[in-house]
Amino acid sequence: MIVFYIILAILLFGVLILVHEFGHFFTAKLSGVQVNEFSLFMGPALWKKQKGETLYALRCIPVGGYCAMEGEDGDSENPRAFTNAKVWKRLIILAAGSAMNFLTGLLIVALLVTFAWQAIPGKTVQMIAPGRPFDNAQGLQVGDEFVSINGERVYTQMDITMLLDRDPDGLHDITVIRNGETLELTNVPMQRDYIDKDGSRIYGFIPDRQERSLGSILSYTWNQSVDFVRMVRLGLSDLFTGRAGIKDMSGPAGIISTVVEQGVQSESVSIGVENVFYLFAFIAINLAVMNMLPIPALDGGRIACLLVTAAIEKITRRKINPKYEGYLHAGFMVLLLAFMAFITFKDVFQMLGG
Repeated sequence: MIVFYIILAILLFGVLILVHEFGHFFTAKLSGVQVNEFSLFMGPALWKKQKGETLYALRCIPVGGYCAMEGEDGDSENPRAFTNAKVWKRLIILAAGSAMNFLTGLLIVALLVTFAWQAIPGKTVQMIAPGRPFDNAQGLQVGDEFVSINGERVYTQMDITMLLDRDPDGLHDITVIRNGETLELTNVPMQRDYIDKDGSRIYGFIPDRQERSLGSILSYTWNQSVDFVRMVRLGLSDLFTGRAGIKDMSGPAGIISTVVEQGVQSESVSIGVENVFYLFAFIAINLAVMNMLPIPALDGGRIACLLVTAAIEKITRRKINPKYEGYLHAGFMVLLLAFMAFITFKDVFQMLGG
């Protein structure tokens, strides 16, 4: 089964790369920009075919891919070059890859909620274990619907435990809806000190399950996808504050290891596949958000450079040579590839028991 999950992970990675690059490719073609090559993966070509002006290729290193447009990183006299397209068209082309990744994650969640999950997790307290110190008017009560915890909105049921775990002092400010009214509960004492029947430590309450309907499916799908975006923000925040470090970061090798672990530890193959697809929904939206960060070499960095360049050219009425921006992106790409190599070696070392 390990081999099955490894193959599944590689295939899903390929799909995420493919849809991302297809977003660039489709919008470039639609905008009249010449695409010189559309490639899945990197390195020497395993297969390639020239069709019209575009070379289509499948390469041997299953990391990344690219949609090479004419004049993308340098000056070109070709009227159909990327740099000669209108600014709004270039913005759409650059943003299309991340948009496709986000839509892919959204679609995976929608399919899981519709066909795989037996019930939709709710955010309302269904039961509280006897003797819990927060079972009172100043704390939680059965029927309370979570709105926010410690200033962070509760989008899905899994947010409840995640947000409570992020505050180690055990005192939480919680906003709930009780009998149709919004209540602010302050300094609610909640810790993982209740031993469940399986021996695990929990907070001592159980949220409800929602009835399946078109509205609840659409609502949960959107909320879960937005929650994935928030999880990226929290992860980046933890890196800057020191709450998380390099050891907590993973590259492709580490992600594949996590996928295999998720699958193998599941109760059945079907549940394992569901868990893997759920993880890849998060990865798809994670890639969408991370790729839009204003860092050179990423699409977000290219968009930032495009806006700055367009503003300067508008003011000075002089065209900036795009080769300088190309140098900037190339330099940061080398740094990003080096960092990815470092993270990959770290992942492999950890998997080998280092």
